[in-house]
Amino acid sequence: MTDGARLATQPGVRPREAATHCPYCALQCGMVLRQTAGRVEVTPRDFPTNRGGLCQKGWTAADLLDHPDRLTTPLLRDRPGGELRPASWDEALDRITGGLRAIQERHGRDAVAVFGGGGLTNEKAYALGKFARVALGTRHIDYNGRWCMSSAAAAGMRAFGVDRGLPFPLADLGRADTLLLVGANPAETMPPLMRHLADQRARGGRLIVVDPRLTATARQADLHLQPLPGTDLAVANALLHIALTEGWLDRAYVADRTTGFDEVRRTVAGCWPAEAERLSGVPVADLEATARALSTVDRAVILTARGAEQHAKGVDTVTAFINLALALGLPGRPGSGYGCLTGQGNGQGGREHGQKADQLPGYRRIDDPAAREHVAEVWGVDPAALPGPGVPAYQLLDSLGTTHGPRALLVFGSNPVVSAPRAARVESRLRDLDLLVVADFLRSETADLADVVLPVAQWAEEDGTMTNLEGRVLRRRALREPPPGVRTDLAVLAALAARLDAPGAFPADPAAVFEELRRASAGGPADYAGVSWDRIDADTGVFWPCPDEDGPDTPRLFADRFPTPDGRARFRAVTHRPAAEPVCADYPLHLTTGRVLAHYQSGAQTRRVAALRRAAPGAFVELHPDLAGRLGVAEGEEVRVVSRRGELRAPARLSPAIRPDTVFAPFHWPGAARANSVTNDAVDPVSGMPEFKICAVRVERA
Repeated sequence: MTDGARLATQPGVRPREAATHCPYCALQCGMVLRQTAGRVEVTPRDFPTNRGGLCQKGWTAADLLDHPDRLTTPLLRDRPGGELRPASWDEALDRITGGLRAIQERHGRDAVAVFGGGGLTNEKAYALGKFARVALGTRHIDYNGRWCMSSAAAAGMRAFGVDRGLPFPLADLGRADTLLLVGANPAETMPPLMRHLADQRARGGRLIVVDPRLTATARQADLHLQPLPGTDLAVANALLHIALTEGWLDRAYVADRTTGFDEVRRTVAGCWPAEAERLSGVPVADLEATARALSTVDRAVILTARGAEQHAKGVDTVTAFINLALALGLPGRPGSGYGCLTGQGNGQGGREHGQKADQLPGYRRIDDPAAREHVAEVWGVDPAALPGPGVPAYQLLDSLGTTHGPRALLVFGSNPVVSAPRAARVESRLRDLDLLVVADFLRSETADLADVVLPVAQWAEEDGTMTNLEGRVLRRRALREPPPGVRTDLAVLAALAARLDAPGAFPADPAAVFEELRRASAGGPADYAGVSWDRIDADTGVFWPCPDEDGPDTPRLFADRFPTPDGRARFRAVTHRPAAEPVCADYPLHLTTGRVLAHYQSGAQTRRVAALRRAAPGAFVELHPDLAGRLGVAEGEEVRVVSRRGELRAPARLSPAIRPDTVFAPFHWPGAARANSVTNDAVDPVSGMPEFKICAVRVERA
């Protein structure tokens, strides 16, 4: 343990050095922070995920701690259309609680909603869910992780009985003979992960990438499949068809460890590779080569990410790749399996402990009477007093300010004005609210609309835990206290709960919150009962489930059985269906969206870091040169991308890396360049995931 880590565990002592983790993606790279004269230095540490590496975002993460845009006092808007002005904490909290009471007295408990984020610590995600259901008594809570991991989570639950992004340690990737990445570009989204892929290649392993663009990751692949966006399901079923036809299935595994294969076999028997080629554009020869590479080796891994999942059929698409993995006998074997690459920093833990619309802590279902009784006992309330399930994120936001929707919204750790699909509509809904409260450390585009803005602590100013993409629970350690006038999110929730006379306890101390979380999660699918801060500090984290503090944790799931009633995984037959919005004469092109190396999520943080802004100063629209020629568009010329919902404007970037029938735009910028002004709000019927990754557009010279 470093001196910084040791000091961070002593109450009231703040070290000049802290061993912690990057605030950005779910890789949660290990780093050391050091307070020197006038600045905070970042140094990578040799942690199992990043192995001494950091990306540019990690290296510059401390630049925001003392940024001139940092909020250090509450802001309050006196009247609609007025300007935000500085206010005291008492004035701000009184305005919030008075407004919440008045709205709920007039319109009922569900007239208030809460919106969280996948970057909140486990403690904050847990406290936010508890605050919504106990202090506010509302069923309306969800979070931006609904737009990140929900389709993979739903598919994993119905196939395996559990949702953990990677059910094996990240190091397993380096042991795979074949690695199939579907809709993932880690070379830009989580660069240190590429060290594990380098291990895989050094061992002679093959890397196959499925992506409509020739990304930085695809350029390193042995084989790149370049499908039309929205056709990954057809590709997956064709791969299973080939494996079935060639006799490459692990029939003993299917018979002993799964159920439901007969229906899947009948379905994929008609999923001819030639039809998949017609739908996706992927040549039959490449499909056959991919199926052979996965089926004829000792160890293979299939990974999906947002490119496959952010669709109105995302759950079925992930299910099709899980079917392929099960048919080949991959899950539960070292160096093999199926997994998904979690996106946000606490995208895993953030969906486990109660800020999802349908969940209670420990990944329990809120409509399960036994789960309600267990959690209510920990919280000291009557189970009957807990509200029922809410609605998914987009449905919640789209109902704001309407006759039957919430009239007030509290936002913690999210910026939906930029990140939501059909963002102009969501922005309009936010403007229609009677009360909008935003807790943030910078004035985001969503905070600009708020009636009350609360300045809260940053990642280096608070202790807590995060759960990375492997299900490894990690310690976030504070380097220093928040600046004067700034409070932690937990302190904000505690103060609001006290003013609302909420039953039960709402501690502001993250260690106390985590101890309560352990009790609330005990016995649930995501069981943290045996995870303690001391145990995390003594090692490189603890993998859940871990029910006993003196017992082992679970780095690898499914070795002997699946957490289903009969211990078997479930096949589920799925068939391809087209995108929710087909192209037509008026909108003849497909738009897909994604990230770039220098920026993260809505960009509210990374756009303020000078080095990152220099690396990627603005938005762009990527077009194939052939398409640009037909449109008469030159490199750097501003173009309009128009859909049925809105438009974005940005300079054209010509690249043969993208299909001629598809254009790409990153989603990190607001205003005229906001990609989500254009994206489709059609959602997956199971997960509530919006169809971010494909919509019909036209491109015009601006």
